[in-house]
Formats: sequence, structure tokens, C-alpha cells
Amino acid sequence: ALGASDSGSGWSVLELIAGATPLSKVVLFILIIFSITSWAIFLNKVWQFRRLERQTASFVDIFRRSTKFSEVQSVCRSLAHSPLVGVFQAGYAELNMQLRQGNGTATPGERPAGGGGRSTLSSFDALDRALLRASAVEANKLEHRVDLLATTASITPFIGLFGTVMGIVDTFRSIGETGSTSLAVVAPGLGDALVATAMGLLAAIPAVFFYNNLTNKIKLYLSEMDDFSLEFLNIAERNFT
Repeated sequence: ALGASDSGSGWSVLELIAGATPLSKVVLFILIIFSITSWAIFLNKVWQFRRLERQTASFVDIFRRSTKFSEVQSVCRSLAHSPLVGVFQAGYAELNMQLRQGNGTATPGERPAGGGGRSTLSSFDALDRALLRASAVEANKLEHRVDLLATTASITPFIGLFGTVMGIVDTFRSIGETGSTSLAVVAPGLGDALVATAMGLLAAIPAVFFYNNLTNKIKLYLSEMDDFSLEFLNIAERNFT
């Protein structure tokens, strides 16, 4: 008798899903899609961030050991997945443009490029804005699709609740049609209804964890980009102003 009971509990949920109403099956299908999507996003981001961390560590090491920006630029292509590379390239391009313009025509308040002087920046603020724009672009790349995790975490419980409510409504309809409130009549419909709530929670709970985990990592990367931008500006100010 105990073995039969264990066997029944093993397939009861599948049996409820198989015998669910078409609306309940649609709700469960939507919840499964949300769940699969959130897992796929999380695993993809984990892989992306691990590669990013390796390349960022290599880039920072090269940046701090190099004596010329051109040396750093030469390794950027091989470390393109690091957000610091995008920030550096934007700053390097703006720096080169200003220095080339300064060599061609002197601007008010600028030290002459020739005659033993050194090239100087024409607009330190423009360099700062270039770094800020690049940081915003890299931040958007890091946050790409993470918002879908927040959407999954917030909407799937309500989708599951909708399925449960409709299942209970269908159960009351069955009671009205049969005129019986026995457990044999009520239990299957309620079980079918509660499966939707359970699936909604199963989709939402991991999504909340994934979203918080990735958001914390992204905050660290954004802070790292800010620190790098300040370090780049300090070097530019020391050498080109």
C-alpha cells in the first residue's frame, strides 16, 4: 500500500497538468517560457561576465605597465569584451583628435606643440564627456536583457495567480453543474488551479535571485569603469595640460 501511495504522488502533478483545462495549459506554457528565458539569460550573463573579468584584469595590468597609450591600443582588439577597452578607446580617440588639431593650429591658452613644448589638450571637458559617453554605452551592453529578469520576477506570480483564479472559477462551475461538493469533485479542479500558482513561484523566485546577483555585479563593473575614467583623466591631465 505504501509503494502504491509513493507511486501515485510521483506522477500526480503530471497527471494534473495533463488533465488541465486549455486555459490552464496556456498559462503553464507561458510560465515555462518565462522560466526557460530567465535561466538562459542568467547562464549567458555568467559566461559573459567571467570572460569580461579575465579580459579586464589583463587590460588593467597592461594599461598600468605601459608607458604609452599606443601600446595599450595595440592590445585592445584581443581584449574587446572588457568594458574598459571601450572606455579607453573613446578617450584615446578624443585625445588623439585634440592633439592633432593642436599641432595644426594653436588655440588660446594652449602651449605650442613645437619649439621644445609639448602637445596639450584643447578641451579637458570634451575628453571627460567622451569617457562618460563610452561608459554609458558599455553600461547598456552590461545591462542588456537583465531587465527581462525583473519582468519575469514581477509578472509570473500574477500569471500563476490568474491561472489559479480561473481554475477555482472552473471548479465552482463544476460544483454547480453536478450539485456535489464532495472531495472527489472539488479536489482535481483545486489541484489543477494551484499548480499554476506553484509554477508562477518557480519561475519568479530564481528570476529574483538572478536579477539581484547580476545587478550587483553590474554595479561593480560600473564603479570600475568610473575609476578607470578618473585614472585616464589624471594621466591626460599630467601629460597634456
